[in-house]
Amino acid sequence: MANTYTLIDKTTLGSSQTSITFSAIPNTYTDLLIKFSAQSDLSAGGGGQVVRIKPNNDTSTSGKFLSGNGSTVSSGSDDFIGSQPSGWTSNTFSNSEIYIPNYLNSNNKSISADGLGENNGTRADAWLSTILWSNTAAITSIVLTPYYATNFVSGSSFYLYGIKNS
Repeated sequence: MANTYTLIDKTTLGSSQTSITFSAIPNTYTDLLIKFSAQSDLSAGGGGQVVRIKPNNDTSTSGKFLSGNGSTVSSGSDDFIGSQPSGWTSNTFSNSEIYIPNYLNSNNKSISADGLGENNGTRADAWLSTILWSNTAAITSIVLTPYYATNFVSGSSFYLYGIKNS
């Protein structure tokens, strides 16, 4: 069980931005945790926006997801994390969390993520994702990008924590 969470880096956007990069991740932790509250500039989207994670700026990830909104459940093979489009409730941001255990080891990296968003009280979506980065390199940087839109909007916030198991 984790004993300590240390904030490594944080970013709150003052204007729209195409991606978020956490670089120079130190090798002093066991696991990594990213928490974010974000909205994209996607003006519409039935199932919401999704965020892609690129460890070491590498796009070779694969995954599975499960999502639901209270009346519909879907699943599939894709490597995304759910997020909130601006076409849903304005000034309301999704909340998501990405957990990366053993980010330094020399095996492929498993990543788990969950998130939720709501559309003006008429819809609430929840997402669960499992992602595999088939690479044995230590993770030294992470890039997050909105998939269907071009930007994260102003006010979106991102936090990277290092976790030590001791």
